[in-house]
Amino acid sequence: MFWKPFRQAPLRRSLFFLLLPVLASITLAELWMTDRDALDAANAAYDRSLYGAVKSIAGNISTSSGGLSVELPYRLFEYFELTASGAVHFRVATSDGLVELGSADLPAPPSTLVEGVPVFYDARYFGESVRLAAFMVALERPVATSQARTVLIQVAESTQSRQDFTRRFVQRSAYRDAGIFGLTLLTVVAAVTLALAPLAKLAQQVRGRSADDLTPIDGASLSADVQPLVEAVNQQIRRTQELAGRQRQFVDDASHQLRTHLTTLQLQTDHALGEPDPAQLRHTLDALKLEMARATHTTNQLLALARSDSVDLHWQTFELSSLVRDVVLNRLPQARKKDIDLGASLASPAAEALGDPDFLREALLNLVANAVAYTPPGGEITVLHTADATGWSLGVTDNGPGLGAVERTKLGQRFMRTSAKNVQEPSGSGLGLAIARSIAEKHGGRLQLDDRPDGSPGLHARIWWPRRTGTVAA
Repeated sequence: MFWKPFRQAPLRRSLFFLLLPVLASITLAELWMTDRDALDAANAAYDRSLYGAVKSIAGNISTSSGGLSVELPYRLFEYFELTASGAVHFRVATSDGLVELGSADLPAPPSTLVEGVPVFYDARYFGESVRLAAFMVALERPVATSQARTVLIQVAESTQSRQDFTRRFVQRSAYRDAGIFGLTLLTVVAAVTLALAPLAKLAQQVRGRSADDLTPIDGASLSADVQPLVEAVNQQIRRTQELAGRQRQFVDDASHQLRTHLTTLQLQTDHALGEPDPAQLRHTLDALKLEMARATHTTNQLLALARSDSVDLHWQTFELSSLVRDVVLNRLPQARKKDIDLGASLASPAAEALGDPDFLREALLNLVANAVAYTPPGGEITVLHTADATGWSLGVTDNGPGLGAVERTKLGQRFMRTSAKNVQEPSGSGLGLAIARSIAEKHGGRLQLDDRPDGSPGLHARIWWPRRTGTVAA
């Protein structure tokens, strides 16, 4: 749901809204790190001065009189007060706390001190943020009122100057980063626009084409990254060209076939209207009925061929034997009219196949119809099926005139018919094998026209398709 608006938005806008929060996050993180670095740098610089004051106090401590005396570096303290923008506090006390000078209530160090090692820490003193330095040194002789051998020195100054320094530094960094952010954003927009320019150019080429322009797109002037898209578009254009070519050829051939039938029907109707002899009229009407049946058969085959080219397959599991029996029973009356022995050879009655049974039934019906049409009376036709590890097949074997090698390569094309001279019913439209071939190829298989396996005269037509759908047959 979150990415849906980005998928539907223009690519330039999507990239902008995706990169904007990333750049803003990077800038904010850089500012945060700059603030930390500036504070560390300020502490390092100011702490050196604070440590110098501690060392100056340590060098002026004396116990020679039996008590604890310190000569304070007032000029140094005055300098601190100026640079720290506030008061400077100090405390000098023996380690046992019995003797001390200065501000006795300064915050204690957060950890145990080691002699000669300074400790710097932040604290609150009278409601003000201060920075302290604590340092422990050894006494030359103990104080009379204390047995302590070490003395603690603390110096505190306000952090206001450090904070002002850090704030000014971060502000300057913020102005700098804002400028860099704006410049980076403009650079990204320019880069995205430049990167998308080939796509815009490609879109302009396609948009400027006419509706019937199916020439390939010239991608020579486009960048290498756009070449795969151009190739994919050109591939689709080639497919559209092939489809449009097949459709034009189909319309031309179909119009020719139907025009022939309609012309014949018109002539026969005119002849019947002017025929006074009842016997001749009856003969003309019989011829008219036969021509109407042929026109209906051609129309049905044209519709079946168009459907096989355009409708998607409905893949499902079905029994090959049931499909073969159904086709044989459907074509049995047509075979009996010619005294043809039409039967089925069910080698594996329970064999199952994967495909579109309706389309395959249509293909097998056309193969059997062709075999009945071209097999002489008294002939024999066998419908069979096979299944193996590579795929399935539906076949029709007849003992008709057969086909020559040249005719086998041509048959299966639309409106292509055999040139056999001993055919009893040469009234076909030449679409039966084209339908079978189209359905076989739609299943990823092929239509084969071979001699009979036993070498006797006749033809063995077979539709084969592979077990793995989508595999193109060799």
